[in-house]
Amino acid sequence: MTEQETEERKVALVVVAHPDDAEFMAAGTIATWVADGWTVHYLICTDGASGGPDDAEDVSPEARRAVTTTRKLEQRAACDVLGVEDIVFLDYRDGELQSTLDLRRDIVRVLRRYRPTRVICESPDRTWTPGYVIGAFHPDHLAAGQATIAAVYPASQNPWDFPELLQEGLLPHKVREVYFSGAPTANVAVDISSMFERKLAALRAHTSQLAAHFDEIEALIRRRTAEVGKKHDMAFAEEFHRAENR
Repeated sequence: MTEQETEERKVALVVVAHPDDAEFMAAGTIATWVADGWTVHYLICTDGASGGPDDAEDVSPEARRAVTTTRKLEQRAACDVLGVEDIVFLDYRDGELQSTLDLRRDIVRVLRRYRPTRVICESPDRTWTPGYVIGAFHPDHLAAGQATIAAVYPASQNPWDFPELLQEGLLPHKVREVYFSGAPTANVAVDISSMFERKLAALRAHTSQLAAHFDEIEALIRRRTAEVGKKHDMAFAEEFHRAENR
């Protein structure tokens, strides 16, 4: 195997619904992979515009655009903390994401562009684990997970799916493994003990969303990752359901 081929294999894509989703579910894993020589890209499906304050009285298009601008800047700051290469924003309307053919095509386009070996995404299924935060049930998360797995298999690797992408010079690409976050069952844990503080730093970058109650969030993250780590003889860990594409 050539050096170029080896380097191409160490590419990962993280597909999520909103800015800050990736940091909550996998920031430690992402930082660990980057430290191991992986190039990581982000794909954010929505514009994040519904992430304003719950008591907002101004929900005009101008106000939504302001929220979007802020959240994109914060997401870029979080990515700088983790060493993420770049971000693609699809700008679907936050709160209304659906697993449509258009969304699937847009994800396939990015898969074929970056040609990742690994993908991290949100689970297409709910989990009823006791104590799990209600935010995990967000319909946008489920839609992003459903669209991502449909994009990974078979669409990304099948030249007959979205043949118009061939006209863009985007050849079929086979993703080798997918890590689902928040899935009903987990089968792999990533030791993030050395990257736990970096996970927190990346979350802190989402100031508009988290600054007002970050102490509570930090306590929750610390407790949850420690509980997962304890199951695997690690100080802190993030858990996924990993599936191979053979």
